[in-house]
Amino acid sequence: MLNNLERIKIEKPVDKIIEQLRSLIISGDLKPGDKLPPERKLAERMGVGRLQVRDAIRKLEFYGIVKTLPQSGTIVAGLGISALEGLITDVLKIEQSDFKSLVETRVILEKQSAYFAALRRTDEDIVEMSNALEAYQANINSGMNAVEEDLLFHLKIAEASKNSVLKSLMMIITPDIVNSFISLEVCDDRNIEKPLDEHRRILQCIINQDAEAAADAMQEHLQDVLDYSNQVDLTKSKK
Repeated sequence: MLNNLERIKIEKPVDKIIEQLRSLIISGDLKPGDKLPPERKLAERMGVGRLQVRDAIRKLEFYGIVKTLPQSGTIVAGLGISALEGLITDVLKIEQSDFKSLVETRVILEKQSAYFAALRRTDEDIVEMSNALEAYQANINSGMNAVEEDLLFHLKIAEASKNSVLKSLMMIITPDIVNSFISLEVCDDRNIEKPLDEHRRILQCIINQDAEAAADAMQEHLQDVLDYSNQVDLTKSKK
């Protein structure tokens, strides 16, 4: 009997925001070319935070469902309704991605980001990455959770890569990675000095403009989390 029970999926605010915008588009209340209300008003109306609204819009924008125009705000893209419906369905599926898929995608993106960052970084990029690393180290030394500071360092590397698509993809999956890291308590048992030393090595390779070494250092840094995701997936498959 218990085998017939299904796991209950709790929808996240971003899921609900995307779903409500989908309903408005499908019903015709929102048509291609229509302007979305400001983030603040959407957040107040839906009873969610502005950052959650921003995450939802960022994902919809990346997939071409909405687009932001200078001085005009965010509008619904001029695609057919059926095309929009299919794209939004895909975005919602991505929102429910499993942890292993997120980590595998992250490894692919991060290795290439580190590679390009080593080739293209500027002096300003080095300052930004160094500042992010210092913020991460400060939290670690204070015994505080440093997941967000950790990922900020990685996003600064993506910015230094000067590849807008890589950066956008990182921005799309980052909220899901943060939530998964926190809920699964990833790396809680790791030696806190190990990831810090790995961050320093990655940064030094980028400063030295050694692209191959930077990519290798990033692979080594993410290997523990990749191994952990395989264990999580194996545990799920046995249930």
